[in-house]
Amino acid sequence: MVEERHTERVYTIREGETLELTCLVTGHPRPQIRWTKTAGSVSDRFQDSSVFNETLHIAKILRTQGGRYYCKAENGLGSPAIKSIRVDVYYLDDPVVTVHQSIGEAKEQFYYERTVFLRCVANSNPPVRYSWHRGREVLTQGSDKGVEIYEPFFTQGETKILKLKNLRPQDYANYSCIASVRNVCGIPDRSVIFRLTNKTASPSIKLLVEDPIVVNPGQTVSLVCITTGGEPPPTLTWVSSNDSLPQRSVVKGGTLTLPAITSDEAGIYSCVASNNVGNPAKKSTTIVVRALKKGRFWITPDPYHNDDNIQIGREVKISCQVEATPPEELTFSWLKNGRALRSSERMVITQTDPDISPGTTNLDIIDLKFTDFGTYTCVAALKGGGIPEISIDVNISSTTVPPNLTVPRGKSPLVAREGDTVELECLVSGKPKPIILWSRADKEAPMPDGNMQMESYDGVLRIVNVSREMTGSYRCQTSQYNGFNVKPREAVVELIVQYPPTVEPVFMEMRQGLGRPVVMTCRVLRAHPSRVLRFEWLLSNRLLHAGAFDAQRDETEYTIRSLNRDGWGEYTCNVINEAGAGKCTFQVTGKAYPPEFYYDTYSPLWQNRPRVYGFKLQWTQMNPNAVDRIVAYRLGIRQMGLQRWWEQEIPVDGTINKGELMTHNLTELIKPESYEVRLTPITRFGEGDSTIRIVTYSGECCMLGGLSLFHCSFEEEPICMFTQDKNDDFDWTRHSAATRDTKYTPNTGPSGDRSGSKQGFYMYIETSRPRKEGDQARLVSPFFNVAPKNPYGITNPPAYCFGFFYHMYGKHIGKTHPSHGPVWSLSGNQGDRWKQAKVSIHPTASFQVVLEGVRGPGIEGDIAIDDVTLEEGECRDPPPSE
Repeated sequence: MVEERHTERVYTIREGETLELTCLVTGHPRPQIRWTKTAGSVSDRFQDSSVFNETLHIAKILRTQGGRYYCKAENGLGSPAIKSIRVDVYYLDDPVVTVHQSIGEAKEQFYYERTVFLRCVANSNPPVRYSWHRGREVLTQGSDKGVEIYEPFFTQGETKILKLKNLRPQDYANYSCIASVRNVCGIPDRSVIFRLTNKTASPSIKLLVEDPIVVNPGQTVSLVCITTGGEPPPTLTWVSSNDSLPQRSVVKGGTLTLPAITSDEAGIYSCVASNNVGNPAKKSTTIVVRALKKGRFWITPDPYHNDDNIQIGREVKISCQVEATPPEELTFSWLKNGRALRSSERMVITQTDPDISPGTTNLDIIDLKFTDFGTYTCVAALKGGGIPEISIDVNISSTTVPPNLTVPRGKSPLVAREGDTVELECLVSGKPKPIILWSRADKEAPMPDGNMQMESYDGVLRIVNVSREMTGSYRCQTSQYNGFNVKPREAVVELIVQYPPTVEPVFMEMRQGLGRPVVMTCRVLRAHPSRVLRFEWLLSNRLLHAGAFDAQRDETEYTIRSLNRDGWGEYTCNVINEAGAGKCTFQVTGKAYPPEFYYDTYSPLWQNRPRVYGFKLQWTQMNPNAVDRIVAYRLGIRQMGLQRWWEQEIPVDGTINKGELMTHNLTELIKPESYEVRLTPITRFGEGDSTIRIVTYSGECCMLGGLSLFHCSFEEEPICMFTQDKNDDFDWTRHSAATRDTKYTPNTGPSGDRSGSKQGFYMYIETSRPRKEGDQARLVSPFFNVAPKNPYGITNPPAYCFGFFYHMYGKHIGKTHPSHGPVWSLSGNQGDRWKQAKVSIHPTASFQVVLEGVRGPGIEGDIAIDDVTLEEGECRDPPPSE
């Protein structure tokens, strides 16, 4: 069962404060708690530790962290319990005023009408309320004929517009917009001032640079932006088309400096000026960084003959390509055997259309002669210089032949083990040798580097740390680059990746008592080759059993017929194939499972001496019959903050049943210290798993052996874990007659506590100013747990008697009653004496009692309460409430 501390389903908090949501849980075994948010898990945003605690802790909460939070509690019994609460994060940003002007022309009268709009916007939650001031004058709709205040239809509540119609001399003034969320969560109002003058104008700017700016890499580039108009003076910022400005860039005023520029930093740079008047001004320039890269060539045999070879008397074309920036600066020149070559009738040099194939030049050799054999060089350069040229050599001779591809003998299929480095190989012949492209042949899937194709200059594809998913067919094919522009040659290589058996369980703990059988099963899930060769069972590296795997079965078993002390330990089963071994591990142990503390003991705390308290520790045993009988528990106890543990053994007689509630009383605990308690079951095997819990002192509490379960006389400052309600009008005050000032209200309030002592304390409500008639003060009791007859739930709700003494004396007495649907209520002057009230209650779940005092019509009317009790059973002879 889960209860929420916040009865309202919405919790409000100011941005930047610390959120703590507490889930109060009952149930046995102690439920596991997990906090989640509407969008899924909260662990991605908050400290992981708090996600699994009763209290979700978010320090410095952000507005984005508002939303619905769910507390889920489960202990493996029945359905999980889920409660939700919505967290509203309140905030108010500084408002921003923007100014726009419209000019309308009335042609008949020949005058201009200037209308100015002041628009105020502030981000907030809850919705903001705006107010406008001109100087010290508050502007409201209708207060000035020349002023109109309205909200645009499409931004209800988000924006407030002040419209100054046909601007007048008195409209030139200081305008302030005040944004308010009515002090909710203590958020103060925020304001902004805008000075409107006859010089107010939108910004204008000028860039003192060319467009585009063409530079060499390594140069320092400075972009200068100046304002040429705007009132108030505009703010200048620089933005880039590359999402953000380069890391090394420096902005100083309107100047942007890019030191040692690189090709990656090329792009559009914009200067933006803004002063919240009109639209921002923007001017842009393009930076081009000059570059030459990726030089390639290809040879095209005579296209008029169906022959891929170069032959005397036929045509041959050499093409050369580079990537150039800017492309219009690219120039090509050709050399033959190192000497300049000019275009002629038989040696035709052309530049390709830049739209079809940018950065390409062709050399057409028509009617190839023996004397044309040699080395042809194409040289790419940029007109401005400063960038290294790219030279590409192409050899044309009788040995220049188109490519051929083959897979070396024994290289397909290629068998490798998972994790190896493999080399897939295609032999490429021909001259020149082209670039080889590798891709998957069996499916549309990316290559190991993530691309659909990988380039290789030597025909080898190298794969590091090969995985089983890489098994399959790989295609190698020639590209036209650095080779012949002919139909691609291709070949296929098969790759087979072997991997050791994948088995389950990887690890399993097996708890068993002595003399009982233990059966361990190791199952094969996947393996390649799937023909598993053998298995071996070991105990602490000592071979127990080995053999060949049965081809009809996918598992192997090992049985201990009767477990003895030597049989405890770590068993491993290795299942082995050519690629390696898969390993199942079994930890066979006689360790007892951990005990499970019972947290719902009714009033576990008691005290019969002033400085010490006792605690009733209860628990059940998880799976008590899984191992040998538990003969004792080792109890360890340590005061929080100290190192030393005190230990004792709690003997166990007979056999513990599943769900049986065991009890041990802890005594001599020092008030108000907390203690860490550790409980460990002991069997013939030795110690089992421990469980730890914290025992906390929680104020004046319960007397065992009598009917009085809870008694509070408010003598100590913690007031027995009573708390002041945060949503009332004022607080109850702890007081004694000896400290009360009767000078102002001598005819009200008690002259002593319930026992008559002037030094004794009680709680009362002070009705003097600034309290008003009807103001409420609420005092909230601690949570009381309902005592179930068994650890698994409540069937018949028990009865309790809630009692307290009250003192209601004075002319102006209001009323007092336990609130939230009062079960008892009283008002008016009851005389200068203490009286007792009692009321029977029948809770079905953990509960709290709220004591509410209401201020009467005047200051002479203090209400006091004392000696609050909670007893088991119906109230006997309840006193009259009149």
